[in-house]
Amino acid sequence: MYDTRNIIKVAMARIKGGSLAPDLKGIVTFDSVKNGTVICADIEGLPSFQRESHQPPIGPHGFHLHEIGTCKEGNPEDPFQAAGGHWDPDNQPHGNHAGDFPVLFSHNGIARTCFFTSRFHVQDIIDKAVIIHESPDDFRTNPTGKSGRRLACGVVKYEYIDIKDHPMYKLRALN
Repeated sequence: MYDTRNIIKVAMARIKGGSLAPDLKGIVTFDSVKNGTVICADIEGLPSFQRESHQPPIGPHGFHLHEIGTCKEGNPEDPFQAAGGHWDPDNQPHGNHAGDFPVLFSHNGIARTCFFTSRFHVQDIIDKAVIIHESPDDFRTNPTGKSGRRLACGVVKYEYIDIKDHPMYKLRALN
């Protein structure tokens, strides 16, 4: 018999790499908290960051919520264009879109992070796409912050998961 006491309902995107990063995978969860949402990501298989000479070699990748909830790959040289642009319900300049997330820093292909936003609630982002880009986001350049091509995608849906599979639980377990 399966123990269901640790099963929780959570909004999450199952991230899957496309043709440019087929080994990239992970989950991004969205949890309602007072005055906003906590987003947690547990990502692995991030490719090596191809830095420019003035950039540190630590491997940041643009990380955004996009307006259309589809991960249709389309053109393998420029995948996931069907997900549209960054989700921007308030018509803000780039860097202040509700869908602009902190960059993902890779250590040996792994990125784990949690952060808070007051820009939206979980119910606002169901059926939106989470995209991981090949380059860092400068949070200035319109419309995408020079984040480069789209490496991976996942659509935000409600799912039931074991609490031990939640990225926040895994981060706590590391301490």
